[in-house]
Amino acid sequence: MVSDELWSLIEPLLPGPGPKLVEGRPRVLDRQALCGILFVLHTGIQWDYLPQELGFGSGMTCWWRLAAWNEAGVWEELQLVLLTKLRAAGKLDWSRAVIDSSHVRAARRGPKGGPSPVDLARPGSKHHVLTDGQGIPLAVSLAGGNRNDVTQLLPLLDKVVAVAGVVGRPRHRPDALLADRGYDHDNYRRLLWQRGIRPVIAERGVEHGSGLGIFRWVVEGTIAWLHGFRRLRIRWERRDDIHEAFLGLASHSGIFSRRTTP
Repeated sequence: MVSDELWSLIEPLLPGPGPKLVEGRPRVLDRQALCGILFVLHTGIQWDYLPQELGFGSGMTCWWRLAAWNEAGVWEELQLVLLTKLRAAGKLDWSRAVIDSSHVRAARRGPKGGPSPVDLARPGSKHHVLTDGQGIPLAVSLAGGNRNDVTQLLPLLDKVVAVAGVVGRPRHRPDALLADRGYDHDNYRRLLWQRGIRPVIAERGVEHGSGLGIFRWVVEGTIAWLHGFRRLRIRWERRDDIHEAFLGLASHSGIFSRRTTP
């Protein structure tokens, strides 16, 4: 599940194991643990039911490894590595960025959860996604299901890493930002202009057919692709950082696939 090329990028970013305090079974190799994490991400299986015959270690081993790597900032470093390679290959489109969100049901209540906008009795969360003009994920985040989309606009932009890869200054700002009516707010338009980003946001009260659909479909496709990972369709984790780790890992696998696409 982890190709040699992908592992060569991830392995240098992983923190070394701590000292072994007691004798016991040999430590599960990091690559095998990562395979177990990806198996859970792809299939949505519960940690306790991770098949031992696959050789990935126990579910708890994979869970602890995911939590430790997330706390160490491994996924942010991996994102920078992958985006730098994409920019060096001329595969990042900075002419525009596109933002959108999608609601997912939360099986358990926890941080960054909230009432569903369609069923107040059920908790839920939102996946917020910002992509470049081709649908490559630049930033993802998790928020409560009752949070307005526009509140996550600036935090998502702030999460975009400064990407080098070519001669000149690293870049982290698109030329324009496209969004639907959920982001229609004059104050945020002004803040975008102050950052040097041209807002292209659909306005409330205006008939559909603004023309943004021909550009916005890329982020919708990216969200649909992310939700192809069964672990992301429902938020099973009470801890928000673990679910965000899954969300980040899924988005980075999308970046990697675009990097290897001619």
